[in-house]
Amino acid sequence: MALVRRAFREIERTRSVFDLRLDQAFLGDPSHDLSVRVHGRRASTPFGPAAGPQSQLAQNIVLSWLAGGRVIELKTVQILDALAIPRPCIDMQTVGYNIEWSQELTLEQALEEYVKASMLVDMLAASGRIPLAPGFADVVFDMSVGYDLAGIRSDRVRAFMQGMLDATAIVDRLRREIPDEYRAWRDLPFRTRIADTLTLSTFHGCPPDEIERIVDFLLRDLGLHAVVKLNPMLLGPRETRRLLHDALGYHDIRVPDRAFERDTTWTQMTEFVGRLGETAAACGLGFGVKFTNTLIVENHREFFPETAREMYLSGQPLHVLAVQLVDRFRREFGDRYPISFSAGIDRVNFPDAVALGLVPVTVCTDLLKPGGYARGRGYLVELRKRMRAAGASTIDEFVLKGAGHALAALDGLRLDPPLRDRLARVLADGGDVRETAGADVYDRWVAATARLNTAAYAARVVDDPRYARARNTRRPRKIGRRLKLFDCISCDKCVPVCPNDANFTFVLPQVDLPVVAVRKDGGAWRSRDAGRLVIAESHQIGSFADFCNDCGNCDVFCPEDGGPYLLKPRFFGSADAWARDRPHDGFHLVRQGGRETVLGRFAGREFRLDDEDGRIQYAGEGFSLAFDAADPVGTLAGDAAGEVDLTYFHIMDWLRKALLAQGAVNWVSVALEP
Repeated sequence: MALVRRAFREIERTRSVFDLRLDQAFLGDPSHDLSVRVHGRRASTPFGPAAGPQSQLAQNIVLSWLAGGRVIELKTVQILDALAIPRPCIDMQTVGYNIEWSQELTLEQALEEYVKASMLVDMLAASGRIPLAPGFADVVFDMSVGYDLAGIRSDRVRAFMQGMLDATAIVDRLRREIPDEYRAWRDLPFRTRIADTLTLSTFHGCPPDEIERIVDFLLRDLGLHAVVKLNPMLLGPRETRRLLHDALGYHDIRVPDRAFERDTTWTQMTEFVGRLGETAAACGLGFGVKFTNTLIVENHREFFPETAREMYLSGQPLHVLAVQLVDRFRREFGDRYPISFSAGIDRVNFPDAVALGLVPVTVCTDLLKPGGYARGRGYLVELRKRMRAAGASTIDEFVLKGAGHALAALDGLRLDPPLRDRLARVLADGGDVRETAGADVYDRWVAATARLNTAAYAARVVDDPRYARARNTRRPRKIGRRLKLFDCISCDKCVPVCPNDANFTFVLPQVDLPVVAVRKDGGAWRSRDAGRLVIAESHQIGSFADFCNDCGNCDVFCPEDGGPYLLKPRFFGSADAWARDRPHDGFHLVRQGGRETVLGRFAGREFRLDDEDGRIQYAGEGFSLAFDAADPVGTLAGDAAGEVDLTYFHIMDWLRKALLAQGAVNWVSVALEP
């Protein structure tokens, strides 16, 4: 389990970034006031509404947890798990667009990744290496499936869901793979019920009767708490375009008529939500809704391939649309159903969403920007600052005090005047409002305040300039220089913005090395000066191809042109993967016994380097050489059809020594450890 080593070895490096020990006296009792109602049940999640992005690879989920996410909505899976997605597929230059569709792993692989992540979180929490306040280790995993009833009822998708409900077999197998240095945690009581909640992703165009049948199946047949994710087209074409074009100024964003024609209407949604709520109650299960999915728009940009007719909008404009839907939904249903929220959440508006009583608040787009998962800590810092300013020590108190509508909500409860006045005084004086009000009145008051907060916020964001196009057109700066294999400007922006944690840094010694080319002339070898190899920067960037999905996000934020995922050293986890990816240059490193091997490809030409106790075998098309590493030219033997430039040997040798050095932490080194 290379991931175990990587996770633990990265803790010391990232501890200052992912500091989760918040002020317990300020935050209150995590087992009570800050726990969250998730899909109708209480879940001990001390950060309340904080959640991570949709995730599929185990390292994404662990990084999200380290950054403060405590409700992890796992990436949606479906029966069609071998889709070909055009590349690049993520455009974060301005507000956020993508052309992704469902998972990129098979159902079986996704299940194993989720179980791995759960076990890693348990191990990290038990290790004591992270300064967690009591209760802050808790996490809720929420699975997500789509997109039609036939697929969800298929044997493979059902096996996935049953595996999430009972992962005992996978846990037992992975437990045995925990490296010896971490054997102290092999016998932890790992969770085997990874998730019993499910968010249904109703992809654009799913008929409303199909949505209802799917959720009914999840409730009745599988006994899952269920949330249905709804689409922004519920606003209708006129209101959607009024907000996007007239209010926010996004005249370049065009929502096609077909997006509304094939999607659920508001009336259809309210009808099936009401019926499903009754079904869930009869089953003793929780039911809620999520706002929103992404918005279908026409592909009018040059970033994506022309074959992508449509793309999906996220970020700032979607935030405004989704908040309008939350307000409208609450006018219709009050606080009858919990609302999960995900649309353009960032550090600034995260506390606003918390003050609306939305649970959980999830984020994805903002974590694709520079800083990556480390941006999550800022959400909690900002929430803490806002709560302190409001004099609130719990999330419920922040709902009451964070937006200034508590007294108006109190008046709407029509309480006896003495109780109403007493509660108003306690609120103003900072006393224990819950104890004074009693549980029933207090919960009604919080819910009523959340509704007023929502209405006020929905009106305000429409006119907030931070969501308008004028504030969201600046693209990441480029410096007019093209990337090379080594020595970029070393800003490292490509590392945290990688959605799959594929990009990493490593150290090469700073050198200025003369390079020679050799030729066999008769029985003798002759050499000539072939220039110099210079490494000037203190560290380099690499990409682990097994995790890179060519999404292009690192290219968006790299100040140089060309894309780190394409032009920086690309490493493969197996020789087969290296051989299959022949359009790309790259490397595969192997350690077996006393021999270390590097397979390298440069501009389509393939080379092999073997080092056994300092004796080098170096081969490529038309040559096979042997020499001592300390003196290549002086000890040269072998055959060559023409001149051989030793430049690529030196590069491969440097990479081997850097990535496999003792104590090196990277995907290549940890994968090769016994």
